[in-house]
Amino acid sequence: MNEPLSFKPFGVSAFILFLLGWGGLIAVLYMSVPLVGYRWMLFALIILALTGTLLPIVYFFHRRFPADPPAEANVIVRQSVWFGVYGATLAWLQLGRLVTVYVILGLAGGLIAIEYFLRLREKARWKPPVVDDDQSS
Repeated sequence: MNEPLSFKPFGVSAFILFLLGWGGLIAVLYMSVPLVGYRWMLFALIILALTGTLLPIVYFFHRRFPADPPAEANVIVRQSVWFGVYGATLAWLQLGRLVTVYVILGLAGGLIAIEYFLRLREKARWKPPVVDDDQSS
């Protein structure tokens, strides 16, 4: 039950997201006119591209620095999606020339705080696995 997570499902998901995201971004940037629909498609593709790029990196960090409770698959995917949302939000804010160092740091701090509180809630609800004394002997 306490098996470490395999990279195979993350690798397949990351590869698909990477190809769809970066391929779609190249297609939107080079083969479209700047209309509203394409702009929203750009933001969605930024989320896919950054999530697919950072999914293996986040998986590696969770393997390298294990936590208690151990990270589940949904935690790794959620943290990768945070990076995608962060990049897309910064791209959206840059359209209005609103990105400053304080906005970058404040947005990152807010997302880190949200993830911290989510992990804190998961840690509070986690129960360690029960070892049966009859099976251990």
